[in-house]
Amino acid sequence: MAKDFNPEKYAAFTRILCRIYLKHGSPVKMMESYIAVLTKGICQSEENGSFLSKDFDARKAYLAGSIKDIVSQFGMETVILYTALMLKKRIVVYHPRIEAIQEFTRTLPALVWHRQDWSILHSYVHLNEEEVEALKACTGYIAGFTDSEVNSRPDLYDVYVNLADSEITVSPLVKEAMTMGKLHKEIGQLIVQSAEDPEKSDSQVIKEISLKTKEVLATLASLTEASDGNEKPTLNSEALKQKRFPPATENFLFHLAAAEQMLKI
Repeated sequence: MAKDFNPEKYAAFTRILCRIYLKHGSPVKMMESYIAVLTKGICQSEENGSFLSKDFDARKAYLAGSIKDIVSQFGMETVILYTALMLKKRIVVYHPRIEAIQEFTRTLPALVWHRQDWSILHSYVHLNEEEVEALKACTGYIAGFTDSEVNSRPDLYDVYVNLADSEITVSPLVKEAMTMGKLHKEIGQLIVQSAEDPEKSDSQVIKEISLKTKEVLATLASLTEASDGNEKPTLNSEALKQKRFPPATENFLFHLAAAEQMLKI
């Protein structure tokens, strides 16, 4: 399994490997090319084409999807997805077409651009025991399913996205953590206004969301105190209460601190 997220890179390399196999009919030649890319980042062949790893920038792969399309479909409800990702919740996406799932899910991690973590993405999961158990071993994720039966598996999700019907459902178990308030409204309006601006590209929309996220994280950082040793700072609950934020904002910052492992145990 690849350690990086770059579908276009691996699709291009796979096409070359297929051509090599069709020509030679042996996995040995394929393995030679695979090892060349693994060790040198390049394989060259006049008949089968050339492949250079550095031609496929990871950042370009992260930005290949369209945030604007997601906002066009879900509007203000996009902030539910943003909040779920910020709090590292489990998001399940259903659509009967795998292509629709892949296009949608690959874009979601960009809502929390500061993490640049596409390892949370599981674009195509089957409802068999092995894959479900592997998924359950993850703390927070984005998982795609083409099987509508996943709707009746609330043990697998905190937020359920029916992409086919443009519906988002929040599990009762996380409604308290996901309570929306003034801050969420501000973020939601920023996302929608930015995405609806025809002059702005998807990367510019992501940048604006990221800047707002940095503001939120800076607020959280101002409420922390140093811990012993080299551990990251932890949330000072008294400082949070003294700020007298609206209840939903205080609640969100507390759960964000938990997601970022900034609570004292």
